Amino acid sequence: MSKKEIKKYAKPFGKKEKVLNYTSNTYQLTRPNKVGAVMALIRECQPKAIEEWENYYFEKAYTAKKDKVKITKDTLEELGERLYAKITEVVIPEWTAAFQDLSLQDCKDYIYQVTIVRTYDGFLLEKSVINDGLSKIFPEVEFEESDSELDHAGDIDYLGKVNDKAFGIQIKPITANANFGNYKVTERMSKSFQDFENKYGGKVFVIFSVRTGDKKVIKNAEVIEEIKKEIDRLKNASL
Repeated sequence: MSKKEIKKYAKPFGKKEKVLNYTSNTYQLTRPNKVGAVMALIRECQPKAIEEWENYYFEKAYTAKKDKVKITKDTLEELGERLYAKITEVVIPEWTAAFQDLSLQDCKDYIYQVTIVRTYDGFLLEKSVINDGLSKIFPEVEFEESDSELDHAGDIDYLGKVNDKAFGIQIKPITANANFGNYKVTERMSKSFQDFENKYGGKVFVIFSVRTGDKKVIKNAEVIEEIKKEIDRLKNASL
């Protein structure tokens, strides 16, 4: 029996998609604080037609920030104008300069750096975050590296075992002045995280780590309290 084909409504942007995605993500133009919690809203709506969803969105959507603002069609138009301005005034000049300066040696160096050097840096970073950080904060938790299959399929670097359950850790390196608010979990990663939770019972936490002198520190420190709550929940669930 053949699968039912799902109709797609989205407009294809072809080769322009990459630059639109890059700029929108870099400047956070489709984040909840700009367009609202769209996935939560559409799940509340459970629309049978796109028109039903559009009407519900403009009726219910507010920016996800302290001083929330009602979202209208004009709001999305203004975000589109900002996107165009960023692309034409910032992204295109930056990329043009990069293209003009790019050399064959840059490409050779990049492949080597990503394959050897950055992999080693990432390995040391993961070890430091776990051994010098989480293991000392949560000594009752057994942390272990994920196996290669889980790492590639589920985007999980470490498991934190709590009795017969486990939560997941993904470690992302950032520079000291980077804004990790730009980071956005992809649809594929979101599914991987959900698959992990279904299998092991625990949530997956993304940790952003930055080098400060000779130390690696957790930039999004609030994640520690979230992990603590998850450990308590898993302990109670195992009783």
